[in-house]
Amino acid sequence: MEERFVGITMGDPAGIGPEISLKAIDKKNEYKQSVLIYGSYGVLKYYHDLLSLQTPLVRIDRVQEFQKGKINVISVVDLEIGKDIILGQVSSVAGDAAYQYIARAIADAMKGDISVVTTAPLNKEALHEGGHHFDGHTEIFATLTHTQTYTMMLWSDRMSVVHVSTHCALREACNRATKKRVLECIHLADDVMRRLEKKIPKIAVAGLNPHSGEAGLFGQEEIEEIAPAVEQAIAEGLQVTGPVPPDTVFLKAYKGVYDIVVAMYHDQGHIPMKMIAFDSGVNVTLGLPIIRTSVDHGTAFDIAGKGIANEESMLYAVDLGKRFAES
Repeated sequence: MEERFVGITMGDPAGIGPEISLKAIDKKNEYKQSVLIYGSYGVLKYYHDLLSLQTPLVRIDRVQEFQKGKINVISVVDLEIGKDIILGQVSSVAGDAAYQYIARAIADAMKGDISVVTTAPLNKEALHEGGHHFDGHTEIFATLTHTQTYTMMLWSDRMSVVHVSTHCALREACNRATKKRVLECIHLADDVMRRLEKKIPKIAVAGLNPHSGEAGLFGQEEIEEIAPAVEQAIAEGLQVTGPVPPDTVFLKAYKGVYDIVVAMYHDQGHIPMKMIAFDSGVNVTLGLPIIRTSVDHGTAFDIAGKGIANEESMLYAVDLGKRFAES
């Protein structure tokens, strides 16, 4: 069987991404057979020494040079801590480097050299200072893979959520809750759950307004946009319910009434997911021609370089990516 490689992009080099990337590979022997890091060798060497890891760290130029039993690094941008970047500080150098790791990994995935890209966190301010004006990972992946229809999913073993909108102002999020976009997200949710769970998923579509608008008393979006999308999805044969009041829909999903929730905006979906699965949640970009998973947390500049970052979310992200690759 053809080897399926997972490429971890180590995120902002001034954050905890390098640390959790190394810890993840060092923790699981199976990762040492097929998981590599796109990043900066000098930064990773610093953490390798700090953590006193026994697994050898090796620099390779391309995936085909992968050495099993070791932590393999494609050093996309050579950086040194204290010289090029300072741990825990926003910088254009770190922001640009984080982008370059992603761009190289995507290029390798599009060629088929790796089967999954798993991303460590980047810092949006640094990304912008580095000259890359994206809202986040999701938009970078969509742009570099020329993908038009996509969404962010947060997955956990207890509940999953896809988002109609993510990184935009709340006022703009209301405008983006259109019938077309809601229906796109319903289809993406249905596709991914069929792929992962091998069954017809029960999908809940959250309302936008309190009490899902209370029959128009608190807003017209449910009547004019969200409910028509749900009705069309049902007519197409999908198992969809909604709009469900957002103050109860996530509790119902948590209890197993629904398999996945279509949330209307970033915080509506992120807050409940981070409450129940902060260390085990995985961020997935749906709709791409390649597989992309990610940790569900930020760069944690406040603990960068202290050797105390938790790699659990990275482990879940890699494992889910491998599951996608095998499905």
